[in-house]
Amino acid sequence: MEKGKNHHFVLVHGACHGAWCWYKVVTILRAEGHKVSVPDMAASGIHPKHTEELNSMAEYNEPLMEFMANVSQEERVVLVGHSMGGINISLAMEMFPQKICVAVFVTAFMPGPDLNIVAISQQYNQQVESHMDTEFVYNNGQEKGPTSLLFGPEVLATNFYQLSPSEDLTLATYLVRPVPLFGESSLLKDSTYTNEKYGSVRRVYVVCDKDNVLKEEQIQRWLIKNNPPDDVELIHDADHMVMFSKSRELCSCLLMISQKYH
Repeated sequence: MEKGKNHHFVLVHGACHGAWCWYKVVTILRAEGHKVSVPDMAASGIHPKHTEELNSMAEYNEPLMEFMANVSQEERVVLVGHSMGGINISLAMEMFPQKICVAVFVTAFMPGPDLNIVAISQQYNQQVESHMDTEFVYNNGQEKGPTSLLFGPEVLATNFYQLSPSEDLTLATYLVRPVPLFGESSLLKDSTYTNEKYGSVRRVYVVCDKDNVLKEEQIQRWLIKNNPPDDVELIHDADHMVMFSKSRELCSCLLMISQKYH
């Protein structure tokens, strides 16, 4: 590392997970002398709210927005979103573009001015396989669609953590929490991206080639094609939970990106 080039990484988790899933990456980056912040989204990790208290993506994303609001005007962070966390960091890019030196989408959803979240959801739903142990909750009645979902141990083992250490899969089975689901109209209302703000932030997409959740060709490359980032990086033999299966490679990738775009 070049002396004096320490960066501030902000790591945003995906669905059903929390700040805890970054523990390996946080340890490595801090050992290199970098500042790392890892917020829990609302009703995730150890955040005190529950999914039934949340009515919109904006409410789910409040912890990140509050965090970004408190970043000093002089500071610019490396904002990293994993999986569904790509939606969260996209909203932060639109609100706080001047505080972000680069946004990194790690096998993540990547909406933008010309690619809305509903189109991404439709593409994803065409590829996703249904799993018996994914638990859906219908707080508003079956006819109105699910209000939250929770990944069960089988889908975690086969789709999320298939190349990750077994102890990290075990940890996940204890710590995952339901993630709230919002209707299309609510998602569109909360997610408007402009070329002036979102588009002013440089973006890098990190592809994970063995991801069974956001499959490389059907989802990751589709997102890259339909919302081209400034750069694309590839981590070989990484499952969806790259922070566990390839933690050191991910950290090397993040450090390289931070040096290039700071």
